[in-house]
Amino acid sequence: HHENEIAQSCCAFDHDVMANYWMHNGFLQVEGEKMSKSLGNFVTIHELLRTDKFGGRKWPGEALRLAMLRTHYRQPIDWTVKALEEAEANLFAWHDHADFDSIDESEELPASIVNALCEDLNTAEVISQIHALNKSGQARALKKALQFLGVLNIEKFSRAARASDLQHDLSAETKTQIETLIADRLAAYAAALATP
Repeated sequence: HHENEIAQSCCAFDHDVMANYWMHNGFLQVEGEKMSKSLGNFVTIHELLRTDKFGGRKWPGEALRLAMLRTHYRQPIDWTVKALEEAEANLFAWHDHADFDSIDESEELPASIVNALCEDLNTAEVISQIHALNKSGQARALKKALQFLGVLNIEKFSRAARASDLQHDLSAETKTQIETLIADRLAAYAAALATP
């Protein structure tokens, strides 16, 4: 079927060459079972991004990408809600420590990342190296690695973005209740300080 895919792609996009490199990845599983329409566990990237079909919510593209990259391309990929949650948690943690103030585009990608990719495109090792950059506090190198993988998104994963999302998620009634409770607490605290 590869020849068929090549022929279709070349015709559809009017190119003589479909790809310079062709790598066959491992089978895709969903929650430990082979993905198939007959099992009812078939989900598309479009559905993951725009519907709550998988895991009861929409998923950010960066989390999908990171979850896919955690497995070496030759190995079976087990697509799970837990893997997506872990990928998203990693993105939040990494964005908390990346240096967003550095704009030096000439900075080199860390050698540990390049070396991992040179070893048969070992993306699982790349993720391990990103964890190491984060743990050792190499904020600029961390930002460069996230940018290279295409998972750097300050607007979505920074602390400021999370605080803003939380504010948007609260209803007007809930915000009013919170503000009233804060005011009551401050008044009680002031009264306690005024009492001898």
